[in-house]
Amino acid sequence: PHAALALLGGSAAALVVWKWLGKRQIQKKMEEARRTRDEGMKKMVKVVQKFREQIPSVQTDAILSLPLLELTARLQEGSLSPKTVLYTYLEKALEVTQQTNCLRHFIPECEEQLQEIQRRREKGLLYGIPISIKDHIGHKGHLMTCGLVQCLGTLAQEDSVLVKVLKRQGAIPFAMTNVSQSLFSYDCSNPIFGQTLNPFNPQKTPGGSSGGEGALIAGGGSILGIGSDIGGSIRLPSSFCGLCGLKPTAERLSVWRTLLPNVDICSCPSPVPCALGPMARDVDSLALCMKALLCQEMFWLDPTVPPIPFDEEVYSSSGPLRIGYYDTDGYFPLPPCMWRAVQETREALQAAGHQLVPFSPPRIHYVMTELFLKTFFADGGHAWLNVFTGNIVDPSLKPQVNCCKIPRLVKKLLALILKPQFLLLSKLRTVAMIFTCRSVKEMWNHHHQLEAYRTEFITRWRELQLDVVLCPVLGPAFTTGYPGKLLTAISSTMLYNVLNFPAGVVPVSKVTEADEEELKLYRGYCDDPWDRMLKQAVAGAVGLPVAVQCVALPWHEELCLRFMKEVETLSREK
Repeated sequence: PHAALALLGGSAAALVVWKWLGKRQIQKKMEEARRTRDEGMKKMVKVVQKFREQIPSVQTDAILSLPLLELTARLQEGSLSPKTVLYTYLEKALEVTQQTNCLRHFIPECEEQLQEIQRRREKGLLYGIPISIKDHIGHKGHLMTCGLVQCLGTLAQEDSVLVKVLKRQGAIPFAMTNVSQSLFSYDCSNPIFGQTLNPFNPQKTPGGSSGGEGALIAGGGSILGIGSDIGGSIRLPSSFCGLCGLKPTAERLSVWRTLLPNVDICSCPSPVPCALGPMARDVDSLALCMKALLCQEMFWLDPTVPPIPFDEEVYSSSGPLRIGYYDTDGYFPLPPCMWRAVQETREALQAAGHQLVPFSPPRIHYVMTELFLKTFFADGGHAWLNVFTGNIVDPSLKPQVNCCKIPRLVKKLLALILKPQFLLLSKLRTVAMIFTCRSVKEMWNHHHQLEAYRTEFITRWRELQLDVVLCPVLGPAFTTGYPGKLLTAISSTMLYNVLNFPAGVVPVSKVTEADEEELKLYRGYCDDPWDRMLKQAVAGAVGLPVAVQCVALPWHEELCLRFMKEVETLSREK
Protein backbone atom coordinates (compact mmCIF):
# COMPACT_ATOMS: atom_id res chain seq x y z
CA PRO A 1 0.00 0.00 0.00
CA HIS A 2 2.77 2.42 0.89
CA ALA A 3 4.52 1.72 -2.39
CA ALA A 4 1.26 2.20 -4.32
CA LEU A 5 0.56 5.50 -2.55
CA ALA A 6 4.11 6.67 -3.23
CA LEU A 7 3.76 5.75 -6.90
CA LEU A 8 0.41 7.50 -7.15
CA GLY A 9 1.79 10.59 -5.42
CA GLY A 10 4.85 10.61 -7.67
CA SER A 11 2.68 10.29 -10.77
CA ALA A 12 0.46 13.17 -9.66
CA ALA A 13 3.49 15.34 -8.97
CA ALA A 14 4.98 14.45 -12.36
CA LEU A 15 1.68 15.39 -14.04
CA VAL A 16 1.61 18.75 -12.27
CA VAL A 17 5.23 19.45 -13.28
CA TRP A 18 4.54 18.37 -16.88
CA LYS A 19 1.54 20.69 -17.10
CA TRP A 20 3.53 23.55 -15.58
CA LEU A 21 6.36 23.02 -18.07
CA GLY A 22 3.85 22.94 -20.94
CA LYS A 23 2.29 26.23 -19.84
CA ARG A 24 5.72 27.76 -19.36
CA GLN A 25 6.67 26.75 -22.91
CA ILE A 26 3.48 28.34 -24.23
CA GLN A 27 4.21 31.56 -22.32
CA LYS A 28 7.71 31.65 -23.80
CA LYS A 29 6.30 31.30 -27.33
CA MET A 30 3.87 34.15 -26.70
CA GLU A 31 6.57 36.37 -25.20
CA GLU A 32 8.86 35.65 -28.16
CA ALA A 33 6.09 36.59 -30.62
CA ARG A 34 5.49 39.87 -28.81
CA ARG A 35 9.22 40.58 -28.62
CA THR A 36 9.59 39.95 -32.37
CA ARG A 37 6.70 42.34 -33.06
CA ASP A 38 8.16 45.04 -30.82
CA GLU A 39 11.60 44.72 -32.42
CA GLY A 40 9.98 45.06 -35.85
CA MET A 41 8.25 48.24 -34.69
CA LYS A 42 11.56 49.68 -33.44
CA LYS A 43 13.19 48.94 -36.80
CA MET A 44 10.38 50.73 -38.62
CA VAL A 45 10.75 53.74 -36.32
CA LYS A 46 14.43 53.96 -37.28
CA VAL A 47 13.62 53.56 -40.98
CA VAL A 48 11.03 56.35 -40.82
CA GLN A 49 13.39 58.63 -38.86
CA LYS A 50 16.11 58.10 -41.46
CA PHE A 51 13.69 59.01 -44.24
CA ARG A 52 12.58 62.12 -42.34
CA GLU A 53 16.21 63.23 -42.02
CA GLN A 54 16.75 62.74 -45.76
CA ILE A 55 13.54 64.49 -46.85
CA PRO A 56 12.31 66.76 -44.01
CA SER A 57 9.94 68.76 -46.21
CA VAL A 58 7.39 65.98 -46.93
CA GLN A 59 3.80 67.27 -46.72
CA THR A 60 2.51 64.37 -44.63
CA ASP A 61 -1.02 65.65 -44.02
CA ALA A 62 -1.53 66.45 -47.69
CA ILE A 63 -0.53 62.91 -48.74
CA LEU A 64 -2.64 61.22 -46.06
CA SER A 65 -5.70 63.27 -47.05
CA LEU A 66 -5.65 62.14 -50.69
CA PRO A 67 -8.39 59.67 -51.70
CA LEU A 68 -7.06 56.46 -53.26
CA LEU A 69 -8.05 57.39 -56.82
CA GLU A 70 -6.26 60.74 -56.58
CA LEU A 71 -3.23 59.16 -54.90
CA THR A 72 -2.90 56.54 -57.66
CA ALA A 73 -3.16 59.27 -60.30
CA ARG A 74 -0.38 61.29 -58.63
CA LEU A 75 1.82 58.20 -58.38
CA GLN A 76 1.19 57.20 -61.99
CA GLU A 77 2.06 60.64 -63.32
CA GLY A 78 5.14 60.91 -61.11
CA SER A 79 4.20 63.99 -59.07
CA LEU A 80 4.47 61.80 -55.97
CA SER A 81 7.06 59.06 -55.47
CA PRO A 82 6.19 55.59 -54.10
CA LYS A 83 8.98 56.03 -51.53
CA THR A 84 7.48 59.21 -50.10
CA VAL A 85 4.01 57.67 -49.91
CA LEU A 86 5.25 54.44 -48.30
CA TYR A 87 7.24 56.12 -45.53
CA THR A 88 4.45 58.61 -44.90
CA TYR A 89 2.02 55.75 -44.26
CA LEU A 90 4.60 53.81 -42.23
CA GLU A 91 4.97 56.82 -39.95
CA LYS A 92 1.21 57.23 -39.56
CA ALA A 93 0.70 53.49 -38.97
CA LEU A 94 3.21 53.63 -36.10
CA GLU A 95 1.23 56.47 -34.56
CA VAL A 96 -2.12 54.70 -34.96
CA THR A 97 -0.94 51.38 -33.53
CA GLN A 98 0.46 53.14 -30.45
CA GLN A 99 -3.09 54.36 -29.80
CA THR A 100 -5.05 51.27 -30.84
CA ASN A 101 -2.72 48.22 -30.89
CA CYS A 102 -3.93 47.44 -34.41
CA LEU A 103 -0.72 46.05 -35.94
CA ARG A 104 0.50 42.50 -35.49
CA HIS A 105 3.69 43.03 -37.47
CA PHE A 106 5.33 45.32 -39.99
CA ILE A 107 6.52 43.73 -43.22
CA PRO A 108 10.17 44.81 -43.65
CA GLU A 109 10.18 43.35 -47.18
CA CYS A 110 8.06 46.35 -48.17
CA GLU A 111 11.34 48.15 -48.93
CA GLU A 112 12.33 45.37 -51.35
CA GLN A 113 8.91 45.60 -53.03
CA LEU A 114 9.40 49.37 -53.30
CA GLN A 115 12.66 48.82 -55.21
CA GLU A 116 11.05 46.13 -57.36
CA ILE A 117 8.15 48.26 -58.61
CA GLN A 118 10.47 51.14 -59.41
CA ARG A 119 12.52 48.87 -61.70
CA ARG A 120 9.49 47.75 -63.72
CA ARG A 121 8.54 49.29 -67.04
CA GLU A 122 4.81 48.76 -66.55
CA LYS A 123 2.95 50.33 -63.67
CA GLY A 124 0.06 48.32 -62.28
CA LEU A 125 -3.30 49.73 -61.22
CA LEU A 126 -2.11 49.97 -57.61
CA TYR A 127 1.39 51.27 -58.39
CA GLY A 128 3.04 52.56 -55.22
CA ILE A 129 0.02 52.07 -52.96
CA PRO A 130 0.89 50.90 -49.42
CA ILE A 131 -1.57 48.20 -48.39
CA SER A 132 -2.26 46.40 -45.12
CA ILE A 133 -3.37 42.77 -44.88
CA LYS A 134 -5.11 40.74 -42.20
CA ASP A 135 -3.03 38.46 -39.98
CA HIS A 136 -3.93 35.14 -41.65
CA ILE A 137 -3.36 36.22 -45.27
CA GLY A 138 -0.09 34.55 -46.24
CA HIS A 139 3.01 36.65 -46.83
CA LYS A 140 6.26 34.76 -47.38
CA GLY A 141 8.46 34.57 -44.29
CA HIS A 142 5.77 35.74 -41.88
CA LEU A 143 3.49 34.09 -39.35
CA MET A 144 -0.22 33.51 -39.98
CA THR A 145 -1.32 33.26 -36.35
CA CYS A 146 -5.11 33.66 -36.19
CA GLY A 147 -4.27 34.71 -32.62
CA LEU A 148 -3.47 31.06 -31.76
CA VAL A 149 -0.43 29.74 -29.91
CA GLN A 150 -0.21 26.63 -32.11
CA CYS A 151 0.46 28.82 -35.17
CA LEU A 152 3.44 30.70 -33.73
CA GLY A 153 6.06 28.32 -35.09
CA THR A 154 4.97 28.20 -38.72
CA LEU A 155 6.10 30.78 -41.27
CA ALA A 156 4.40 31.12 -44.66
CA GLN A 157 6.59 29.45 -47.31
CA GLU A 158 5.31 31.71 -50.08
CA ASP A 159 2.94 34.58 -50.70
CA SER A 160 -0.76 33.86 -50.95
CA VAL A 161 -2.25 34.26 -54.41
CA LEU A 162 -3.92 37.49 -53.35
CA VAL A 163 -0.63 39.00 -52.13
CA LYS A 164 1.11 37.93 -55.36
CA VAL A 165 -1.54 39.70 -57.42
CA LEU A 166 -1.40 42.84 -55.28
CA LYS A 167 2.37 42.97 -55.74
CA ARG A 168 1.99 42.36 -59.47
CA GLN A 169 -0.34 45.37 -59.62
CA GLY A 170 2.33 47.51 -57.95
CA ALA A 171 0.93 47.56 -54.41
CA ILE A 172 3.31 47.45 -51.43
CA PRO A 173 2.09 45.26 -48.54
CA PHE A 174 3.63 46.93 -45.47
CA ALA A 175 1.77 45.64 -42.40
CA MET A 176 -0.19 42.69 -41.03
CA THR A 177 -3.02 43.55 -38.68
CA ASN A 178 -4.38 42.09 -35.46
CA VAL A 179 -7.35 39.71 -35.28
CA SER A 180 -9.64 38.03 -32.79
CA GLN A 181 -8.47 34.62 -31.60
CA SER A 182 -9.37 31.85 -34.11
CA LEU A 183 -11.14 34.58 -36.18
CA PHE A 184 -14.37 33.60 -34.43
CA SER A 185 -15.40 36.80 -32.68
CA TYR A 186 -16.42 40.29 -33.73
CA ASP A 187 -14.28 41.77 -30.98
CA CYS A 188 -10.57 42.10 -31.83
CA SER A 189 -8.56 40.50 -29.07
CA ASN A 190 -6.27 37.51 -28.62
CA PRO A 191 -3.97 36.31 -25.79
CA ILE A 192 -0.79 36.84 -27.84
CA PHE A 193 -1.06 40.40 -29.15
CA GLY A 194 -3.84 41.78 -26.97
CA GLN A 195 -6.91 43.96 -27.49
CA THR A 196 -7.25 46.33 -30.44
CA LEU A 197 -9.18 49.54 -29.71
CA ASN A 198 -11.47 51.71 -31.79
CA PRO A 199 -9.58 54.83 -33.00
CA PHE A 200 -12.61 57.05 -32.31
CA ASN A 201 -13.20 55.84 -28.75
CA PRO A 202 -10.76 53.66 -26.76
CA GLN A 203 -13.64 52.23 -24.71
CA LYS A 204 -15.07 50.68 -27.87
CA THR A 205 -13.99 47.75 -30.03
CA PRO A 206 -13.16 48.25 -33.72
CA GLY A 207 -15.14 45.09 -34.49
CA GLY A 208 -13.75 41.81 -35.75
CA SER A 209 -12.33 39.63 -36.75
CA SER A 210 -10.73 42.12 -39.22
CA GLY A 211 -10.60 44.70 -36.42
CA GLY A 212 -6.91 45.51 -36.87
CA GLU A 213 -7.65 46.53 -40.45
CA GLY A 214 -10.63 48.60 -39.35
CA ALA A 215 -8.67 50.48 -36.69
CA LEU A 216 -5.61 51.07 -38.91
CA ILE A 217 -7.57 52.40 -41.90
CA ALA A 218 -10.00 54.48 -39.82
CA GLY A 219 -7.05 55.95 -37.92
CA GLY A 220 -5.43 57.00 -41.21
CA GLY A 221 -2.52 54.52 -41.06
CA SER A 222 -3.51 52.66 -44.22
CA ILE A 223 -5.43 53.70 -47.31
CA LEU A 224 -6.47 50.20 -48.40
CA GLY A 225 -6.65 46.87 -46.58
CA ILE A 226 -7.68 43.28 -47.17
CA GLY A 227 -9.88 41.49 -44.65
CA SER A 228 -11.88 38.27 -44.57
CA ASP A 229 -15.52 37.62 -43.76
CA ILE A 230 -17.39 34.50 -42.68
CA GLY A 231 -20.04 36.05 -40.43
CA GLY A 232 -19.45 39.77 -40.83
CA SER A 233 -15.71 40.11 -40.24
CA ILE A 234 -15.25 42.76 -42.95
CA ARG A 235 -18.63 44.44 -42.57
CA LEU A 236 -18.73 44.74 -38.76
CA PRO A 237 -15.33 46.50 -38.44
CA SER A 238 -16.39 48.72 -41.34
CA SER A 239 -19.61 49.57 -39.50
CA PHE A 240 -17.89 50.14 -36.15
CA CYS A 241 -15.05 52.24 -37.66
CA GLY A 242 -16.95 54.24 -40.31
CA LEU A 243 -15.37 52.56 -43.35
CA CYS A 244 -16.58 51.09 -46.62
CA GLY A 245 -16.09 47.32 -46.83
CA LEU A 246 -17.10 44.66 -49.33
CA LYS A 247 -17.65 40.95 -48.75
CA PRO A 248 -17.69 39.51 -52.29
CA THR A 249 -19.16 36.21 -53.38
CA ALA A 250 -16.74 33.82 -51.67
CA GLU A 251 -15.20 32.37 -54.83
CA ARG A 252 -14.76 35.71 -56.61
CA LEU A 253 -11.31 36.24 -55.07
CA SER A 254 -8.71 33.59 -54.36
CA VAL A 255 -8.32 32.32 -50.79
CA TRP A 256 -5.35 30.06 -51.63
CA ARG A 257 -2.69 30.13 -48.91
CA THR A 258 -4.63 32.49 -46.67
CA LEU A 259 -5.51 29.91 -44.00
CA LEU A 260 -3.47 27.37 -42.09
CA PRO A 261 -4.54 23.72 -42.60
CA ASN A 262 -4.66 23.03 -38.85
CA VAL A 263 -7.05 25.91 -38.15
CA ASP A 264 -9.19 25.87 -41.27
CA ILE A 265 -12.00 24.34 -39.19
CA CYS A 266 -12.57 27.70 -37.52
CA SER A 267 -12.16 29.76 -40.66
CA CYS A 268 -13.42 28.14 -43.81
CA PRO A 269 -15.92 25.28 -43.71
CA SER A 270 -17.18 24.70 -47.24
CA PRO A 271 -20.99 25.11 -46.90
CA VAL A 272 -20.55 28.69 -45.59
CA PRO A 273 -17.24 29.69 -47.19
CA CYS A 274 -14.78 32.40 -46.16
CA ALA A 275 -14.58 35.44 -48.45
CA LEU A 276 -11.69 37.88 -48.80
CA GLY A 277 -12.47 41.48 -49.63
CA PRO A 278 -11.27 45.11 -49.50
CA MET A 279 -11.75 47.74 -46.80
CA ALA A 280 -11.17 51.44 -47.43
CA ARG A 281 -12.41 54.98 -46.80
CA ASP A 282 -14.68 55.20 -49.85
CA VAL A 283 -16.45 53.01 -52.38
CA ASP A 284 -14.27 54.05 -55.34
CA SER A 285 -11.29 52.57 -53.49
CA LEU A 286 -13.09 49.22 -53.14
CA ALA A 287 -13.93 49.25 -56.85
CA LEU A 288 -10.35 50.02 -57.86
CA CYS A 289 -9.06 47.21 -55.63
CA MET A 290 -11.52 44.70 -57.10
CA LYS A 291 -10.63 45.84 -60.63
CA ALA A 292 -6.93 45.33 -59.86
CA LEU A 293 -7.44 41.89 -58.32
CA LEU A 294 -9.80 40.51 -60.98
CA CYS A 295 -7.05 40.19 -63.57
CA GLN A 296 -5.45 37.43 -65.65
CA GLU A 297 -2.71 36.99 -63.03
CA MET A 298 -5.24 35.85 -60.42
CA PHE A 299 -7.12 33.63 -62.88
CA TRP A 300 -3.85 31.96 -63.86
CA LEU A 301 -2.48 31.51 -60.33
CA ASP A 302 -5.78 30.13 -59.03
CA PRO A 303 -7.81 28.36 -61.72
CA THR A 304 -10.66 27.78 -59.24
CA VAL A 305 -11.48 31.51 -59.45
CA PRO A 306 -13.99 32.14 -62.29
CA PRO A 307 -12.24 34.26 -64.97
CA ILE A 308 -14.69 37.17 -64.72
CA PRO A 309 -12.95 40.58 -65.05
CA PHE A 310 -14.38 43.62 -63.28
CA ASP A 311 -17.34 45.06 -65.21
CA GLU A 312 -16.66 48.80 -65.25
CA GLU A 313 -19.81 49.46 -67.28
CA VAL A 314 -22.06 48.12 -64.51
CA TYR A 315 -20.20 50.03 -61.80
CA SER A 316 -20.39 53.29 -63.77
CA SER A 317 -24.06 52.91 -64.74
CA SER A 318 -26.56 55.47 -63.49
CA GLY A 319 -30.06 54.14 -64.25
CA PRO A 320 -32.72 53.87 -61.53
CA LEU A 321 -32.61 50.71 -59.41
CA ARG A 322 -35.40 48.59 -57.98
CA ILE A 323 -34.35 48.29 -54.35
CA GLY A 324 -35.78 45.98 -51.72
CA TYR A 325 -35.46 47.21 -48.14
CA TYR A 326 -36.06 46.19 -44.53
CA ASP A 327 -35.04 47.80 -41.23
CA THR A 328 -35.16 44.67 -39.07
CA ASP A 329 -34.76 40.97 -39.75
CA GLY A 330 -37.19 40.07 -36.96
CA TYR A 331 -34.52 38.22 -35.00
CA PHE A 332 -32.31 40.64 -33.08
CA PRO A 333 -33.61 44.23 -33.03
CA LEU A 334 -30.85 46.78 -33.55
CA PRO A 335 -30.44 50.14 -31.75
CA PRO A 336 -32.56 53.15 -32.85
CA CYS A 337 -29.72 54.85 -34.73
CA MET A 338 -29.31 51.84 -37.06
CA TRP A 339 -33.05 51.79 -37.79
CA ARG A 340 -32.88 55.55 -38.48
CA ALA A 341 -29.97 55.05 -40.90
CA VAL A 342 -31.99 52.64 -43.06
CA GLN A 343 -35.07 54.89 -43.02
CA GLU A 344 -33.14 58.03 -44.00
CA THR A 345 -31.22 56.19 -46.71
CA ARG A 346 -34.45 54.74 -48.08
CA GLU A 347 -36.00 58.21 -48.27
CA ALA A 348 -32.91 59.65 -49.99
CA LEU A 349 -32.87 56.84 -52.57
CA GLN A 350 -36.56 57.30 -53.27
CA ALA A 351 -36.11 61.06 -53.70
CA ALA A 352 -33.25 60.34 -56.16
CA GLY A 353 -35.63 58.41 -58.44
CA HIS A 354 -35.04 54.80 -57.36
CA GLN A 355 -37.94 52.43 -56.73
CA LEU A 356 -38.11 51.13 -53.13
CA VAL A 357 -39.93 47.88 -52.40
CA PRO A 358 -40.55 46.39 -48.92
CA PHE A 359 -38.73 43.08 -48.53
CA SER A 360 -38.76 40.59 -45.69
CA PRO A 361 -35.97 37.98 -45.44
CA PRO A 362 -37.54 34.60 -44.69
CA ARG A 363 -37.09 32.57 -41.51
CA ILE A 364 -34.10 34.25 -39.87
CA HIS A 365 -34.68 32.32 -36.63
CA TYR A 366 -34.28 29.11 -38.62
CA VAL A 367 -31.18 30.41 -40.39
CA MET A 368 -29.49 31.37 -37.12
CA THR A 369 -30.36 28.27 -35.12
CA GLU A 370 -30.33 25.55 -37.79
CA LEU A 371 -28.07 26.71 -40.61
CA PHE A 372 -25.32 29.11 -39.59
CA LEU A 373 -23.62 27.86 -36.44
CA LYS A 374 -24.65 24.28 -37.04
CA THR A 375 -22.33 24.47 -40.06
CA PHE A 376 -19.39 25.40 -37.83
CA PHE A 377 -20.22 23.17 -34.89
CA ALA A 378 -21.55 20.06 -36.57
CA ASP A 379 -19.27 18.03 -34.29
CA GLY A 380 -20.37 19.88 -31.15
CA GLY A 381 -17.39 22.21 -31.38
CA HIS A 382 -14.70 19.58 -30.71
CA ALA A 383 -12.50 20.51 -33.67
CA TRP A 384 -12.73 24.18 -32.74
CA LEU A 385 -11.77 23.46 -29.13
CA ASN A 386 -8.68 21.61 -30.33
CA VAL A 387 -7.13 24.80 -31.73
CA PHE A 388 -6.77 26.31 -28.25
CA THR A 389 -3.35 24.92 -27.35
CA GLY A 390 -2.81 24.68 -23.60
CA ASN A 391 -6.36 25.92 -23.05
CA ILE A 392 -5.15 29.49 -23.74
CA VAL A 393 -8.47 31.19 -24.50
CA ASP A 394 -9.13 34.90 -24.91
CA PRO A 395 -11.79 36.27 -22.49
CA SER A 396 -13.95 37.34 -25.46
CA LEU A 397 -14.30 33.68 -26.49
CA LYS A 398 -14.75 32.03 -23.11
CA PRO A 399 -18.59 32.05 -23.23
CA GLN A 400 -18.56 30.09 -26.51
CA VAL A 401 -15.72 27.80 -25.45
CA ASN A 402 -17.42 26.98 -22.15
CA CYS A 403 -20.69 26.25 -23.93
CA CYS A 404 -18.92 23.88 -26.33
CA LYS A 405 -17.59 22.00 -23.32
CA ILE A 406 -21.07 21.29 -22.00
CA PRO A 407 -21.62 17.49 -22.24
CA ARG A 408 -23.88 16.41 -25.09
CA LEU A 409 -26.44 14.91 -22.71
CA VAL A 410 -26.73 18.19 -20.82
CA LYS A 411 -27.23 20.04 -24.11
CA LYS A 412 -30.08 17.70 -25.02
CA LEU A 413 -31.71 18.26 -21.63
CA LEU A 414 -31.40 22.03 -22.07
CA ALA A 415 -33.03 21.76 -25.48
CA LEU A 416 -36.00 19.83 -24.06
CA ILE A 417 -36.44 22.14 -21.07
CA LEU A 418 -36.22 25.37 -23.08
CA LYS A 419 -38.08 24.26 -26.21
CA PRO A 420 -41.38 26.04 -25.30
CA GLN A 421 -39.56 29.38 -24.99
CA PHE A 422 -38.65 29.67 -28.66
CA LEU A 423 -37.15 33.17 -28.73
CA LEU A 424 -35.05 32.53 -25.65
CA LEU A 425 -34.13 29.07 -26.91
CA SER A 426 -33.03 30.42 -30.28
CA LYS A 427 -30.57 32.75 -28.58
CA LEU A 428 -29.33 30.06 -26.21
CA ARG A 429 -28.96 27.53 -28.98
CA THR A 430 -26.87 29.93 -31.00
CA VAL A 431 -24.49 30.37 -28.09
CA ALA A 432 -24.53 26.86 -26.66
CA MET A 433 -24.51 24.95 -29.94
CA ILE A 434 -27.06 22.52 -28.48
CA PHE A 435 -27.83 20.75 -31.73
CA THR A 436 -25.16 19.04 -33.81
CA CYS A 437 -25.06 16.76 -36.84
CA ARG A 438 -25.11 13.28 -35.34
CA SER A 439 -24.38 11.33 -38.52
CA VAL A 440 -23.07 11.68 -42.06
CA LYS A 441 -26.64 11.43 -43.31
CA GLU A 442 -27.67 14.31 -41.08
CA MET A 443 -24.71 16.35 -42.35
CA TRP A 444 -25.74 15.78 -45.97
CA ASN A 445 -29.28 16.79 -45.03
CA HIS A 446 -27.91 19.95 -43.45
CA HIS A 447 -26.11 20.84 -46.69
CA HIS A 448 -29.36 20.25 -48.58
CA GLN A 449 -31.19 22.59 -46.18
CA LEU A 450 -28.64 25.31 -46.88
CA GLU A 451 -29.17 25.01 -50.63
CA ALA A 452 -32.94 24.88 -50.20
CA TYR A 453 -32.89 28.10 -48.19
CA ARG A 454 -30.75 29.85 -50.79
CA THR A 455 -33.26 28.82 -53.46
CA GLU A 456 -36.15 30.08 -51.33
CA PHE A 457 -34.46 33.44 -50.77
CA ILE A 458 -33.57 33.95 -54.44
CA THR A 459 -37.12 33.01 -55.46
CA ARG A 460 -38.56 35.71 -53.21
CA TRP A 461 -35.98 38.20 -54.57
CA ARG A 462 -36.89 37.35 -58.17
CA GLU A 463 -40.64 37.55 -57.52
CA LEU A 464 -40.18 41.18 -56.44
CA GLN A 465 -37.86 41.81 -59.44
CA LEU A 466 -35.23 43.38 -57.22
CA ASP A 467 -31.84 44.63 -58.35
CA VAL A 468 -30.38 45.09 -54.86
CA VAL A 469 -31.41 45.19 -51.19
CA LEU A 470 -30.87 47.85 -48.53
CA CYS A 471 -30.80 46.58 -44.94
CA PRO A 472 -29.28 47.25 -41.52
CA VAL A 473 -25.89 46.21 -40.20
CA LEU A 474 -24.95 45.77 -36.56
CA GLY A 475 -23.69 48.93 -34.86
CA PRO A 476 -22.68 51.37 -33.56
CA ALA A 477 -19.37 50.17 -32.06
CA PHE A 478 -19.73 47.96 -28.98
CA THR A 479 -17.91 48.56 -25.72
CA THR A 480 -14.99 46.10 -25.52
CA GLY A 481 -15.88 42.75 -24.01
CA TYR A 482 -19.52 42.73 -25.14
CA PRO A 483 -19.24 40.97 -28.54
CA GLY A 484 -18.37 37.67 -26.83
CA LYS A 485 -21.60 37.88 -24.84
CA LEU A 486 -23.77 38.75 -27.86
CA LEU A 487 -22.86 36.33 -30.62
CA THR A 488 -26.50 36.18 -31.73
CA ALA A 489 -26.49 39.89 -32.62
CA ILE A 490 -24.68 39.21 -35.93
CA SER A 491 -27.81 37.95 -37.72
CA SER A 492 -27.82 41.04 -40.00
CA THR A 493 -24.44 40.14 -41.53
CA MET A 494 -24.40 36.37 -41.03
CA LEU A 495 -27.41 35.93 -43.33
CA TYR A 496 -25.41 36.91 -46.41
CA ASN A 497 -22.61 34.50 -45.55
CA VAL A 498 -25.12 31.67 -45.48
CA LEU A 499 -26.50 32.88 -48.82
CA ASN A 500 -23.02 33.66 -50.22
CA PHE A 501 -24.28 36.98 -51.62
CA PRO A 502 -21.98 39.98 -52.10
CA ALA A 503 -22.68 42.52 -49.36
CA GLY A 504 -21.07 45.83 -48.48
CA VAL A 505 -21.24 48.43 -45.74
CA VAL A 506 -21.36 52.22 -46.20
CA PRO A 507 -21.27 54.80 -43.37
CA VAL A 508 -24.18 57.24 -43.72
CA SER A 509 -24.48 59.10 -40.41
CA LYS A 510 -23.27 59.40 -36.82
CA VAL A 511 -24.90 58.66 -33.49
CA THR A 512 -26.70 61.75 -32.17
CA GLU A 513 -27.77 62.84 -28.70
CA ALA A 514 -31.35 62.10 -29.79
CA ASP A 515 -30.33 58.53 -30.68
CA GLU A 516 -28.79 58.14 -27.23
CA GLU A 517 -31.96 59.38 -25.56
CA GLU A 518 -34.09 57.02 -27.66
CA LEU A 519 -31.79 54.14 -26.71
CA LYS A 520 -32.92 54.55 -23.10
CA LEU A 521 -36.38 53.40 -24.23
CA TYR A 522 -35.04 50.41 -26.18
CA ARG A 523 -36.62 47.10 -25.12
CA GLY A 524 -35.84 44.83 -28.07
CA TYR A 525 -38.40 42.09 -28.74
CA CYS A 526 -38.42 40.39 -25.35
CA ASP A 527 -36.69 42.79 -22.98
CA ASP A 528 -34.65 39.74 -22.02
CA PRO A 529 -31.00 39.67 -20.80
CA TRP A 530 -29.69 39.73 -24.37
CA ASP A 531 -31.75 42.80 -25.33
CA ARG A 532 -30.64 44.60 -22.17
CA MET A 533 -27.03 43.63 -22.83
CA LEU A 534 -27.17 45.08 -26.36
CA LYS A 535 -28.41 48.34 -24.86
CA GLN A 536 -25.39 48.41 -22.54
CA ALA A 537 -22.98 47.45 -25.34
CA VAL A 538 -23.85 50.40 -27.61
CA ALA A 539 -24.41 53.07 -24.95
CA GLY A 540 -22.09 56.08 -24.94
CA ALA A 541 -21.65 56.14 -28.72
CA VAL A 542 -22.48 59.78 -29.56
CA GLY A 543 -20.41 60.82 -32.57
CA LEU A 544 -19.55 57.28 -33.65
CA PRO A 545 -20.28 56.11 -37.22
CA VAL A 546 -23.63 54.67 -38.29
CA ALA A 547 -23.80 52.52 -41.43
CA VAL A 548 -26.16 50.56 -43.69
CA GLN A 549 -25.68 47.33 -45.62
CA CYS A 550 -26.07 46.94 -49.41
CA VAL A 551 -26.62 43.52 -51.00
CA ALA A 552 -26.72 42.04 -54.52
CA LEU A 553 -27.09 38.57 -56.00
CA PRO A 554 -24.04 36.25 -56.29
CA TRP A 555 -21.34 37.31 -58.80
CA HIS A 556 -22.82 40.84 -59.03
CA GLU A 557 -20.13 42.65 -57.02
CA GLU A 558 -20.07 45.51 -59.53
CA LEU A 559 -23.80 46.13 -59.04
CA CYS A 560 -23.38 45.94 -55.27
CA LEU A 561 -20.57 48.52 -55.45
CA ARG A 562 -22.59 50.73 -57.80
CA PHE A 563 -25.44 50.68 -55.23
CA MET A 564 -22.98 51.41 -52.40
CA LYS A 565 -21.62 54.35 -54.40
CA GLU A 566 -25.16 55.74 -54.81
CA VAL A 567 -25.78 55.46 -51.06
CA GLU A 568 -22.41 57.08 -50.32
CA THR A 569 -23.07 59.99 -52.70
CA LEU A 570 -26.54 60.67 -51.28
CA SER A 571 -25.36 60.49 -47.66
CA ARG A 572 -22.50 62.92 -48.35
CA GLU A 573 -24.87 65.34 -50.08
CA LYS A 574 -27.16 65.16 -47.06
